[in-house]
Amino acid sequence: MIKFLYSSIGKKLLIGLAGLFLCSFLLVHLSVNLLLLVNDGGILFSSAAHFMTTNLIIRVIEIFLFTGFILHILFGIIIQIQNWIARPIRYAKVNHSQTSFFSKYMIHTGAIVLSFLTLHFINFYFVKIGLVNLPAGAKDRHDFYTMAINLFKNPFYSWIYTAFILFLGFHLHHALQSAFQTIGWNHPKYTPIIKNIGLIYSIIITMGFITIPLYILYFL
Repeated sequence: MIKFLYSSIGKKLLIGLAGLFLCSFLLVHLSVNLLLLVNDGGILFSSAAHFMTTNLIIRVIEIFLFTGFILHILFGIIIQIQNWIARPIRYAKVNHSQTSFFSKYMIHTGAIVLSFLTLHFINFYFVKIGLVNLPAGAKDRHDFYTMAINLFKNPFYSWIYTAFILFLGFHLHHALQSAFQTIGWNHPKYTPIIKNIGLIYSIIITMGFITIPLYILYFL
């Protein structure tokens, strides 16, 4: 089993499974974040955030979530390095019919998404666990509503956040299809359906997350 996980196929399988788990998490995370747009002074959002940070089951899932992040990032980097080593000399002409734009630049968009996650953790998760000082205006380390509103009221942060989310959308566009292909769901009949689902999913996630900072910045 250990030997399989260290093999190229094993690492790709772990990347795919971790990726699917992270995709499901994004839907949950988006649904909670959209509560920021409810005009109730943050009551509903704060209740949801409190549940997500205190519920025992969610705390256990959080461990799997961080494990999924680490595995997805680590094995993704390892496989990309192995691919570069296996083909040190780039071909003069790339067969574009076999390699899509999003597939070709997955490692690049992934690196940008990792930068975004680091920024996101610094502004929220690291504040919660005490690694970063409490931002001005926040009542305590769990006052995520005030933290989010203050950040998104800053035009620079909101537009940087929007740019990062666009890159996340590019990454997700190919990620879902790639994950299902990795676990063996690659069929002439179903692959086009999976591609369309991946496209719709990436659009929903991207537009959903982008709506939040822009609405807060210009309408709240």
